[in-house]
Formats: sequence, structure tokens, C-alpha cells
Amino acid sequence: MAVTVRQMSLIVATLGAISFFFGIIAENKKPAAGTPITGKGVVICKYPSDPTVVLGYLSFGFLVASGVAGFLSLFYPYKGKSVPQSTMFRSTSFLVFFNIALFTAGLAAALLLWPTITEHFHLNRKVHHNLETDCPTAKTGLLGGGAFISLDSTLFWLVSLMLADNAREDYFDEVEKDYKGEHELVVTDDYHVPAHLKGAA
Repeated sequence: MAVTVRQMSLIVATLGAISFFFGIIAENKKPAAGTPITGKGVVICKYPSDPTVVLGYLSFGFLVASGVAGFLSLFYPYKGKSVPQSTMFRSTSFLVFFNIALFTAGLAAALLLWPTITEHFHLNRKVHHNLETDCPTAKTGLLGGGAFISLDSTLFWLVSLMLADNAREDYFDEVEKDYKGEHELVVTDDYHVPAHLKGAA
């Protein structure tokens, strides 16, 4: 079954929306801090049940999937017809949105992955020799910001796909015109009768 532009756009949008959804929930579920319990020369941090790490990794994973699907959708040979990549990048609009999509995807990945790894580190390292520790968690706001930028990245991939589809149609229109022009030229040359032969006839 051939994949259409609409189907690819739905895949990209769905993956991006899921990434956004998990990122927002991860931000909302993240505790502000843990509870310090003082022992003999150490502080043990007790954290509430925290799904932030799992949700953060899921958000990051779906962001990567959305970015890969978005990138592949731009150059996929729809209806078995491939287009040279140079044709796409001739369009200034496509080039701008393509680079913005890449940049926002990278920024979203950093904002999602950094606090997730930090939170994972805090949850695994609960024993502290610094008696003044306040049992911190990952910085608040990064996961939420990453989720919104992830959604923005998805939108930029969709705009790039729309511009790529327009460039693809223009390319095939030019190819068809060139083919018709060459075909008409061949037909005219094949059936052209010189004037002196017309007189002889």
C-alpha cells in the first residue's frame, strides 16, 4: 500500500502530539523536592512516587520518532516518483522551515533529555554526605518548555512537508512540459516535408 502525503502528515502530527502530552504530564508530576531524613553523618532523601523519568524518556522517544518521520516524509518517493533533493532546497521557504524544524527538534530534545537524566540521577543517588542538602529534583519548567518546543517542531515539519509537496508538484509539471515540448519537436521534425519536394509532388 502506497503512503500518501496526508498519511505521513498524520503520522508526524500524532507522534509529535504524544511527545507533547508525555512532556506536559512529566512536568506536572515532577515533585518540587524530596524529604531529607538525617542519619549518622548522612542525609537520606525520600522522594514520592515519581513517573517523571519514564514520562520524560517517552516524550523524548516520541520526539525523535516524529523528527525522523518528518525528515523522511519530505523526501519519500510518493506514488513511486522520487524528486532530486536539490529541487526542494531551491525554495527559500522550504529551506527556512526545514532548518527551523531541525533546530527546534534539537532544542526540544535537549530540554526534555537534560531534566530527565538529572531527575534519574537524583532518584538513584539518595544518600548525601552533605548534611545541608535539601533533596533537589530537576529544574522546574524545562520539561514543560521542551514539550511545547516539541510541538512547535512538529508544526514546522508539517509546514516543510506542505512546501515539499508544492515543490514536488512544480518539479513534475516542469518535467511534463519539457517532455511534451521535446515530443512535439520530434513529431514536427519527422513529418516536415521540404518545400522543393512539395513542388515535385
